[in-house]
Amino acid sequence: MNARWAVLQDVVRRLTEGRVSLTGAAVSARGARAGRWMGQALLLLTAMAICGCASASVTPAEAWRVTFDDDAGWVASSDAIADVAIEDGRLRIHVYNPGQIAWAFSEGTWGDLRLTVEATQISGPHDNEYGVLMRMKDDQHFLAFSISGDGYARVARFENGRWTVVGPDWVPSDAVLQGEATNKLEVIAQGATYDFRVNDQSVLQVEDPTLAQGRIGVYAGAFTEGDVVVAFDNLDVEPIP
Repeated sequence: MNARWAVLQDVVRRLTEGRVSLTGAAVSARGARAGRWMGQALLLLTAMAICGCASASVTPAEAWRVTFDDDAGWVASSDAIADVAIEDGRLRIHVYNPGQIAWAFSEGTWGDLRLTVEATQISGPHDNEYGVLMRMKDDQHFLAFSISGDGYARVARFENGRWTVVGPDWVPSDAVLQGEATNKLEVIAQGATYDFRVNDQSVLQVEDPTLAQGRIGVYAGAFTEGDVVVAFDNLDVEPIP
């Protein structure tokens, strides 16, 4: 699948007490797929970021296990863009409309790490995206490891209002369980070397020296159809000495 990614507008950040909210506009073009895509689809993406500011904060560089039985370390919020809530022992993201993404992230920061999380598509179109954010210096600098409900994977870096694909763009992978299924996502980050895995299979290995440490997060997004619902559970972060 041929694909291109471009950001057309700057990202605007609003800071309020106990919460960081990020709203921006970007355009994503996912290229033709046999039997379905003709030409390129331009999608307006609106991002909502939620900072984990609960009373039980995470000390940087410590191991962290989150089962989402409570909201410790995360703040969930809802608006017209999406519903982000911790319920029934999972962090659930419901993206209402096409061309939007929503995410939540932690207070703690890590450098070299091994991260695993279970991500389950609950409902909605399979042409979507969801995954892990890492080494978030701030809302202008982070890496995103993404999979889609129809079996693709990608790594991209967001920096100063611009997306850069790291490695191949939206590569098909048999490791990704498609549709309403649970995928175990794993990131091993050591220095500039990254190994991205799905269900214990390596799907992408890249080198990128840009970011050394930062927060971690999870996210979900819709392309041409809305009502994407993804839930996350059993998140483990282990620092690598």
